[in-house]
Amino acid sequence: MNPANQYFLKQQEPFKSILLEVKVLIEYKLPNPDLQFKWKLPIYYSDSCPICYINVTRGYVDLCFWIRDNFNVHLDKLISENRKFVKSLRYFRPEDINGDVIIDCINEAYRTRGRKFTVENLNDI
Repeated sequence: MNPANQYFLKQQEPFKSILLEVKVLIEYKLPNPDLQFKWKLPIYYSDSCPICYINVTRGYVDLCFWIRDNFNVHLDKLISENRKFVKSLRYFRPEDINGDVIIDCINEAYRTRGRKFTVENLNDI
């Protein structure tokens, strides 16, 4: 079994339910989704570009997006909390999930995607 899928299934509730619902939304909307497991986290790629990653931490699920200059949706809902290039949607309970917001963010992350996301190539994105 893919280690990323194992990551989802080994979580305790309510995080497992949140993760599985988020996974379905991502895989439904993201063109050519490629779920990988790097840095001990599930990371979604599309067309060889990183789109988002998911982390269970400190009592919530963090759905993280690399925010590029022209990422323009739901900036009021995305949390940066001392992170320069990543913003996230946070979910404490399954009922907190707004599928429309996730789909909008996935579409925007795909639209603004870049093959790499490092400080060295920020000007190229």
